[in-house]
Amino acid sequence: MSNKKVLERILKEFEQLGENAYKIARDAVLREGNINYIPLREAIKHFIDLWRNFQHPALLAIACKTVGGEPEKTTTIGAALVLLTGAADIHDDIIDKSKTKGSKETLYGKFGQNISIIAGDILFIEGLTLLNMACRNLPKEQSENVQNIIKQGFFELGTAEAEEASFKGDWELNPEKYLDIIRRKSAIAEAAARVGAMIGGAAPEEVENWGRIGRILGMLMNIRDEFVDIFEAEELMNRRDNECLPLPMLYAMCNPKVKKKIIYLLKKKKLADDDAMEIADAVLDTREVQRLKAEMQSLIKEEEILLSKYEKYKEANLVKNLTRLALLDL
Repeated sequence: MSNKKVLERILKEFEQLGENAYKIARDAVLREGNINYIPLREAIKHFIDLWRNFQHPALLAIACKTVGGEPEKTTTIGAALVLLTGAADIHDDIIDKSKTKGSKETLYGKFGQNISIIAGDILFIEGLTLLNMACRNLPKEQSENVQNIIKQGFFELGTAEAEEASFKGDWELNPEKYLDIIRRKSAIAEAAARVGAMIGGAAPEEVENWGRIGRILGMLMNIRDEFVDIFEAEELMNRRDNECLPLPMLYAMCNPKVKKKIIYLLKKKKLADDDAMEIADAVLDTREVQRLKAEMQSLIKEEEILLSKYEKYKEANLVKNLTRLALLDL
């Protein structure tokens, strides 16, 4: 089986684990009777049908099950995370002026800024409502801990995104500083894993272990996305004009010769696919980017060690296999 098909199979299994949480989130926001403005309802439906976040609910369920808990107890919290992360993503696209992702229009690209801001606000409110409902069924201390972990995760994500926005257009940005932002943007994956283990009744050490597993997984997937953006001319132009340059480019530009070539290409008014491929070839050949890949490999090995104590659970092996594919085709 090809690596691509293996990745598709793993993502499909994550989808199955997070599907019930996604359905609860979708139903909660679409059945809201107070949204009477049709364009706003259409925008919310458009987004929730595209924002199929199964990963965070799946990670909650996996962490819960592997420590001996009942993963069904995490479903409503997973639904809350679907809506909360969706809201954060909508607002992030507005800040970055991202009109498309891959071949699909973002909410901002299809409905504009004003509707998108309000739709994001509504998802935040619905997400917090679901989280509150879910935590009512938990013991008081556990409920407070769960809410605090998720709150701190979103505060960390928000501050990282605010700092990232301040670096727009800075082609001299220290790649280590941007790598730290990516680490902090992985806070929700850590929060999901911690909460899952906590609800499963894990000891404090296991909660810490699962938190680290979540953080590593989030970092690796985020860094992978940074690599992928280099290959797509339209995404690369938006990164050039409205965001930070992709992390591997920042590392590659530590090499003066490669930096000169990249800047020459970036200064073109419109980047063609061939330009993106030329940039990608130059970036991937640098020692600096090879060291970044080596750091990713070290994280993969660390995660495998942390997951080894749960290897009797197929779900833990699912996380391990996804982690191993972080460097697929890069």
